[in-house]
Amino acid sequence: MARFKKRRKVTKILMIILIPLLVVFVGAAAYASYLASTAKTVVESSQHKLDSRKFDEKSEMRLEKVDPRVDNISILFLGIDDGEHTFSDSTRTDAMILATFNEKSKSVKMVSIPRDSRVELVGRGRMDKITHAHAYGGLDMAVNTVEKLFAIPVDYYVRLNFDAFIKIIDALGGIEIDVPFDIVEQNSHREKNKIKINKGLQKLNGEQALAYARTRKYDGDVERGQRQQEILKAIIKKGLSIRSMTKYGDVIESIGDNLTTNMTFDEMLAFHDYAYAGKNIDVEMLTLKGKPARINRLYYYLLDDTSLDEVKTKMKQHLEFDGTDANDSGKTEISTDDNGE
Repeated sequence: MARFKKRRKVTKILMIILIPLLVVFVGAAAYASYLASTAKTVVESSQHKLDSRKFDEKSEMRLEKVDPRVDNISILFLGIDDGEHTFSDSTRTDAMILATFNEKSKSVKMVSIPRDSRVELVGRGRMDKITHAHAYGGLDMAVNTVEKLFAIPVDYYVRLNFDAFIKIIDALGGIEIDVPFDIVEQNSHREKNKIKINKGLQKLNGEQALAYARTRKYDGDVERGQRQQEILKAIIKKGLSIRSMTKYGDVIESIGDNLTTNMTFDEMLAFHDYAYAGKNIDVEMLTLKGKPARINRLYYYLLDDTSLDEVKTKMKQHLEFDGTDANDSGKTEISTDDNGE
């Protein structure tokens, strides 16, 4: 059981760092003619429309369908725990990241939603952990719950069962990180003291970056989250500055059958503009503050109302969404569904 829990923690870190890279990488790689066919096949074989959007293919919060080539859009990235029995709608999400993309400024804002956040699950009518939304109602409940929580439309979703962290870092030739302390950690095979990293500016390979992301020996959970955000930014900027399209090919091939999305290949292609921004792309990671609590002997993460409102405002402004805040959640006071993890 201890090993399973440890594996889930590592998987969560992988998802938080990896998932937001997918759309930009695919969009950039597709502009190389010899990769376009592979990228198109991967995306087209991964198509899945939400049941609630089978006819108009847009969020109910939108007056009309958006076009990522000209509009600001939002994407919900979902990481499915690969320790679960299947890659399906009955599994819990191990990571949920909401991102807004501003076409004019070529900037991205992202917020990672703690999996134990206590929110109202749309369609279930009660408070529970947000990780359970996907398990109870699949992609529809997960997307609708996030829309209600942040009061902005979720235009697209990308779901991955994905553990190719090391391969992606290595394919990019490593990333540069200013390491704040000496690190001695286990490797991905749980072999103790196999990873040693010195303090200072270092070029980390995949194994080293994973150890840097997951270590809990040297600081707290807040700092660990900041390290993960630092790695995410480093991967994005390194990836978007790469001129060799073969590196994008390695990333795309590692996606394989692990992708489900409602984005078309042409829509993903629109993100080549962000690739052209290269190292100048502005990526801001937002943080949802809160506190741990036990309710009926179960662990929850209670989101701070002020922090939630600040994040909602920033994302709404970045999306330039002027819809009414009719779906305000986070402060709901309805019945609790106490169903364990």
